[in-house]
Amino acid sequence: MLWSRAFIPTLRETPAEAEVVSHRLLLRAGYIRQLGAGIYNYLYLAQRSMLKIQQIIREEMDAIGAQEFYLAALNPAEVWQESGRYEVMGDNLFRLKDRYGRPLCLGMTHEEVMTYIARGELRSYKQLPQIWYQIQTKFRDEPRPKSGLLRVRQFIMKDSYSFDLTPEGLDESYEKHRIAYCRIFDRCGLDYIAVEAHSGAMGGSQSQEFMVKTEAGEDYVVLCRQTGYAANLEKAVSRPKPPEAPDPEGALEPELVHTPGQKTIEEVANFLGLPQTSLMKTLCLIADSQPVVAILRGDHQLSETKFQSAAGCQEFRPAHPEEIRELFGASAGSLGPVGLNGVRILVDEALRGRRNMVCGANRDDYHLRNVTPEEDFRGEWHDLRQVAPGDTELETGAPLEIVKCVEIGHIFKLGYKYSHAMGLKVLDQNGAEIPVIMGSYGIGVERVLCAAVELFSDEDGMCLPVSIAPFEVVLTPVKITDPSLKEAADRLYAELKAAGVDVLYDDRDLSPGVKFKDADLIGVPFRVNIGRKLAEGKLELVNRRTRETAEIDAATAAAEIRRRIEEARPQARH
Repeated sequence: MLWSRAFIPTLRETPAEAEVVSHRLLLRAGYIRQLGAGIYNYLYLAQRSMLKIQQIIREEMDAIGAQEFYLAALNPAEVWQESGRYEVMGDNLFRLKDRYGRPLCLGMTHEEVMTYIARGELRSYKQLPQIWYQIQTKFRDEPRPKSGLLRVRQFIMKDSYSFDLTPEGLDESYEKHRIAYCRIFDRCGLDYIAVEAHSGAMGGSQSQEFMVKTEAGEDYVVLCRQTGYAANLEKAVSRPKPPEAPDPEGALEPELVHTPGQKTIEEVANFLGLPQTSLMKTLCLIADSQPVVAILRGDHQLSETKFQSAAGCQEFRPAHPEEIRELFGASAGSLGPVGLNGVRILVDEALRGRRNMVCGANRDDYHLRNVTPEEDFRGEWHDLRQVAPGDTELETGAPLEIVKCVEIGHIFKLGYKYSHAMGLKVLDQNGAEIPVIMGSYGIGVERVLCAAVELFSDEDGMCLPVSIAPFEVVLTPVKITDPSLKEAADRLYAELKAAGVDVLYDDRDLSPGVKFKDADLIGVPFRVNIGRKLAEGKLELVNRRTRETAEIDAATAAAEIRRRIEEARPQARH
């Protein structure tokens, strides 16, 4: 492609609305333009990169025997109502009506539609296993679109679905996808980690997220570099950091303490001259319309995911002030589990073995000293807390770290959730009807591109991997009006195209500095400078990421450039 004919609207200044590196650079490099909140148009360079990512995905999905579909984005509401997710998805699901008043929605994902197809077509165990996938535009009514393409209302996703006869078959399909995902992200040149994750509204028994470490992310991952442990903060487990002070010894009786105006854990701890680790935090939540109390160490935070799992509820919320007073007889800030009757109490494992701690007295402006779990109150023991800084690995005691990440892929063992809800069954070897077991597997295409930009960029622009850059090399004669330079550039351009190299020819009549800046900005991995050294039969080959410059022979330049490109091409390691 000739740069003079291409639409590449680069910007010198950073747009005010850009928040993260990928957002700033994709706008400045002319990849994207915003149409509305969370809605973007992908211009020429972005489309080229997105198509390359999609091609890598297709190749690896086809390699595991997956079959590509393309499903409707506009779905009848009743399909989602069958699974129960029409209500569960709440306002995130775009809803509309046709001219006859029939309810419709825009697909956020396609478990329901794939199950609908399978229910109508799969009859016998002989038709299993099946893996079906698509690369499709999805829609989510995101309440707070931000960070460019990382949180949007319209996005492109690869989603695939496996259908198996047995749990063992699902294990095999899941493992095929895990390996395929590793190969996809390897080939896209990403530095990623696979972590244990929570399935959320997708349902199912097991899931893994594929994450890229970046400050632009909105997820947190807990890592142990010594053992390789990795899990989303929602699901991670750990040994808690030891209390800052030892518990008082002895079988002490609870003692009422006046704490006027002290509401928060920090305020009470400071008032009593104790560390927050010596206090218990009492939280009241309404889970499926029933009050449930969670008790944690004062310095710990509740994991909503773990609470939902422990409570066994579909949904929950914090209790309202009037609900708290009716249950405890006191306001928030003075709550505790002692003497609390007729309510389910969940106690975090970090409190097991602790003695003589402080908690609310269920009387405004009062707390209790010397409260011991299992002696002064009883409850169900669960892991309820988020991993915190200073915690260590559960099994080995090795140090943990918490890092910010962006999710690029997620794989789920759905189990029988959709099969049971929507009646997906086949006949087994004995002629009996049995439900089909399913898996679901997604990749955010835009997120792959954004993650690459976040990982591989500098003050001058992007340094995209060869495999997903819009072009592999940009050909730059420093003075296009010089006949000898133009002739050499034209010849090399034709040779590179004939050799199958994806080349952008900067034939604009601009200064070398402007051309070099534009090439650096848009992220093309290699630049060939055709300038004064041509008289010596030499060209300059610049590696965008390393900034290394090599002199190459003009006569054999096409072969040498192609060799360098292939050496730089990311390879699958799995």
